[in-house]
Amino acid sequence: MRRRLASRMLAPVALAAVLAACAGEPEDTEPSPTPSVAADAPSDPRTLVAADFGELELGARIEGAVGPEVEASIIVDGRSIGDIVSYVACPAGVEECDPDELPDDTVYTYVHIVRPGVDDPNDPPFMRPVGLDEVEAATLFATVREARGFNGAIGFDRAQVEEALGPDGTIRVQDDNGTLAWRVVGGDGWQTGEAITFFWQSTLPPAGPDEAYTLRADEKIAMASGPFPPRAEDDGS
Repeated sequence: MRRRLASRMLAPVALAAVLAACAGEPEDTEPSPTPSVAADAPSDPRTLVAADFGELELGARIEGAVGPEVEASIIVDGRSIGDIVSYVACPAGVEECDPDELPDDTVYTYVHIVRPGVDDPNDPPFMRPVGLDEVEAATLFATVREARGFNGAIGFDRAQVEEALGPDGTIRVQDDNGTLAWRVVGGDGWQTGEAITFFWQSTLPPAGPDEAYTLRADEKIAMASGPFPPRAEDDGS
């Protein structure tokens, strides 16, 4: 009699233990995907505060292989749709801008004077005898790769922008994952022969002229050469 009672008492206990063990086991189902953001996912462009080039005080310019300025045509499909004159200046007070003789924390100002629609008559193809190739609207000047050493200082010549675009026009400057862009916003269009000076600053001196800039005009994207910091692999970093 005692054995039967003991068996009857143990049965519910054993059953409860089995149920508890089953409840603790995970279901054999496929795990639901967890949304994640890749570490290298691109971020949205950041709009920056633009400074006025007309208020900058600069020192001496770097003397490159072709002198203190680099001049180039802005080319697309073998056709020039603009001119660019570039130079790199040291801070005010520096009388000789030699990166090899300056401290590592020296800030260099990269300056680019861009004029749409001007075709150098000495460069083929000879589009027009007078050397002009009309541009109705240039809308963007930018770097085509990361502006290494960029310290956040960027801008343009406000007086030139107002003269070219009118009082309702301006330039929006942005940092797009390391590349820098100057976008025309409003106004009556940036057209043939209208010079605008752009600038940005870097803690790295130029490695030399490089096809590292672009101009968008009349729905065409053209390449331009100018001084630019070295690529990461070129300086061992």
